[in-house]
Amino acid sequence: MAGIIDTIKFAGILVFAIPAALAGLEFVFVRDEPLIGGALLVLAVGLVLFDRLLTMPSDVPTMVAKRVAGSVASEPDSDADESTERE
Repeated sequence: MAGIIDTIKFAGILVFAIPAALAGLEFVFVRDEPLIGGALLVLAVGLVLFDRLLTMPSDVPTMVAKRVAGSVASEPDSDADESTERE
């Protein structure tokens, strides 16, 4: 369920980042105003990075649960399975 929620949150960020990036490209290449265009491009990239790299306090329990579940439910080694089959 968390995967769907993360996807929806990422789509919400892209709603703001894509128009800013397109406007930045227009300012840089069409209107020949690189300062404004560059600022808009940095803003668009910053929005996406901020969303991906920022850890909210509400995300910490989920991250801990994923690590614990990953360590408990790890797949068995393939070497152990082969040695069991030979005997």
